[in-house]
Amino acid sequence: MPRALPLRISIRDCLILVLLVIFNTIHITDMASNNNMDTPSKEKSKESSHKNVNNNNKVEDLKNCPSATDGNIPECNTLHYPCVSCNRTFDCRYGATDNYSCYVSPKVVCNGAKTFSRAAMCRFCYQTEKWEHRCEQKANCNSLASPMNFYKTNCTVSDDIICLGERKFLKKIRCSWTGGTRWGTALILALTLGGFGADRFYLGHWQEGIGKLFSFGGLGVWTLVDALLIGIHHLGPADGSVYI
Repeated sequence: MPRALPLRISIRDCLILVLLVIFNTIHITDMASNNNMDTPSKEKSKESSHKNVNNNNKVEDLKNCPSATDGNIPECNTLHYPCVSCNRTFDCRYGATDNYSCYVSPKVVCNGAKTFSRAAMCRFCYQTEKWEHRCEQKANCNSLASPMNFYKTNCTVSDDIICLGERKFLKKIRCSWTGGTRWGTALILALTLGGFGADRFYLGHWQEGIGKLFSFGGLGVWTLVDALLIGIHHLGPADGSVYI
């Protein structure tokens, strides 16, 4: 019975294998970023044909507004949207402070005059600062893409902000979400148990983790390369999220 010859792998072959895996990982990351990248929008916003801004409040939006059953009735001029609607024509100068005509919804109970004026900046709602509106975050995009990945989402202006136009609008924001993966943990695993592929398993790269495990971290070379890539934030979680 012929005897099986032992399998011999030289250090040169291990280095070549490690380099091929690294280049393949970078290539796959670049391809994913190009596929997920949003093309610039060519749609132009349509100007409203109405001269006045009228934020009509729905009945279901008034659930948190004061009613006759409440014990403490607030002053009318202290209420905000959706209890109060403010109107203003579009002929104001952008960036300047102007007066808005505000009125309380008929179904809202409050003390004082239900019609009053408030001073606010002349601007459309989509022109508010990022801390003045809240946007729906999405977790189905690649946060580590290069170039940066952007997506369109729905944004809503805060209730205490007065602005022109619709209070809900579309905005293109940068893809940035996290799944709870810690950068420090990944780096420590790469430096201590990187020879067994623990860092790759932690980041969700199962195929590379198995290859790293059976090659003993590419005889140490793969371990050092992964520690460097994690240290410069080039290698991140497999789901496209960012570190915390």
